[in-house]
Amino acid sequence: METLQPTNSLNILMVLLIVASSVGFVVRFIKMPYPIALVIAGLAISAFNLLPHIKMTPEIIMVIYLPALLFEASWNIDIKQLFASLKTSIYLATIGVLFSIFFCGWMVGTFTAFNFMQALLFGAMISATDPITVMALFRNSKVDPGLVTLLEAESLFNDGTAVVCYQMLLAMIISQVVPSPGTVILNFITTVIGGSAVGLLVGFLGSRAIKYFDDHLMETTLTVIVAYGSYLVANHLQVSAVLATICAGIVVGNYGSRTAMNEKTRLAVDAFWEYAAFIVNSIVFLLIGLQIPLQLLAQNALLITVGLGAVFLARIVIIYVPGPLLNSRNFSVPLNYRHILFAGGMRGSLSMALALSLPVNLPGRETLVVLTFGVVLLSLLIPGVFFDAIMKNLLIESQSKSEGQTA
Repeated sequence: METLQPTNSLNILMVLLIVASSVGFVVRFIKMPYPIALVIAGLAISAFNLLPHIKMTPEIIMVIYLPALLFEASWNIDIKQLFASLKTSIYLATIGVLFSIFFCGWMVGTFTAFNFMQALLFGAMISATDPITVMALFRNSKVDPGLVTLLEAESLFNDGTAVVCYQMLLAMIISQVVPSPGTVILNFITTVIGGSAVGLLVGFLGSRAIKYFDDHLMETTLTVIVAYGSYLVANHLQVSAVLATICAGIVVGNYGSRTAMNEKTRLAVDAFWEYAAFIVNSIVFLLIGLQIPLQLLAQNALLITVGLGAVFLARIVIIYVPGPLLNSRNFSVPLNYRHILFAGGMRGSLSMALALSLPVNLPGRETLVVLTFGVVLLSLLIPGVFFDAIMKNLLIESQSKSEGQTA
């Protein structure tokens, strides 16, 4: 009788989990955020060829990992906090992302060999924030829940905006046809509204279905169906799959879990998605480090510096220039909060997945991928290494002002 042998993929997965666990143990004794330590560990493994080359494909990120991350984050969003900071969230996820795309496109197109459309494509790939590191730090700090929700909402909704813009720009480059501004705006609105509608519908139907079960395992399974089902249905309909998953998660998290789940089930589902997000994030951040060839980064250091400078300058304008306009009706964003929002503008796995999704025959593809990977890496490492100390000082300052006003 033939014995089944473990596959290489399973062996590699086990090694990655062991590395992630080891890094988690080490960061207990050093002042470094866990996600940043994972990226550095991945870089070290790649530099010394300690593992066979592991290719991070767009399918892994966009179809397997992304729906889990989006659903877990949106499941935990407090709808009341979201509405309180809705104006700010919408500004950051729409005007903020669009400004970032065009500013990065202008700067990269001006100071590098990329043409304007290629530079805009880079801007779309790099403009979605991914403040997982910040959120990991927030879990161990006493932070204004409104600020936590604002960062989460920004990172969720601007994913949708960036992906839609990326798809539209890529279609223009491939077809070499630039549609009229009216057509672009109509396509954008249709994609966004269509994705949101799919998510709301799937989330509502999933919430209703949960009522017919009183088993935490079945109800957990239904949330998985909602998370991936909303993503796949929206993808099939060619509307925003990212926004579909986000909206479905918000509906189930704020409606289905409260009207159809008992406390025991809610805790079980919370624990499942928290663990799923932890595993996914751990593997993704390790893969980020493993994907980046240091030699190519060194060869393109000047190009990456221009791209990183464009990203940081765009973030400064988006966060600091609007002044009081950044405040929502029931939520203000003081200066120290803006510092945290600026530092929380890190880029991550979505940007890398979009870069990997570029067609093989696209002109300048290899350089665009290296540029995106380099900017993602540095946008994680530079703020991430110092963010713990910066945030503690800002939050202490904020709490002191709050106590002084109370007194």
